[in-house]
Amino acid sequence: MIVAGLGFRSAATAQDLLAALSLWPQRPDLLATATRKASAPAFADLARQLDLPAIGVDVAGVTTPTTSSRVEDAFFTGSLSEAAALMAAGQGAQLIQTRLVTPNGMATIAIAEGPGL
Repeated sequence: MIVAGLGFRSAATAQDLLAALSLWPQRPDLLATATRKASAPAFADLARQLDLPAIGVDVAGVTTPTTSSRVEDAFFTGSLSEAAALMAAGQGAQLIQTRLVTPNGMATIAIAEGPGL
C-alpha cells in the first residue's frame, strides 16, 4: 500500500493539498494526516475530489528523518507528513519519499509503503 502523508497549515485549501500531491508522480492508495487535522475541510475535500480514503493517525513520538521545530512543538514528531505516512502504512513501513514542501509553503507530503493498518 502506498500512503501519502500530508501536513498542512490551518489556512491550507484543497488546492494546496493537491499541489502537494502533484509533487509525487504516483497516485497513492490512502491519504493520511494527524488525527487532529483529519477533520479539516481541505483534507476532506481533497479525499472527495480524488475518491481516496483518508484517515487521521496518532503521530506523537514517531521518529522521522526530517524535522521542523514548529511541528515538533505542536505534534511531538519531527515531520507530520512523514509520521502520518509511516503510521498509516503499518508495521514495518518504509518511507519512499521524505517530506516535500509545496512552493507556497502551505502543505507537505511524504510517501510511505507498507502493508497498511
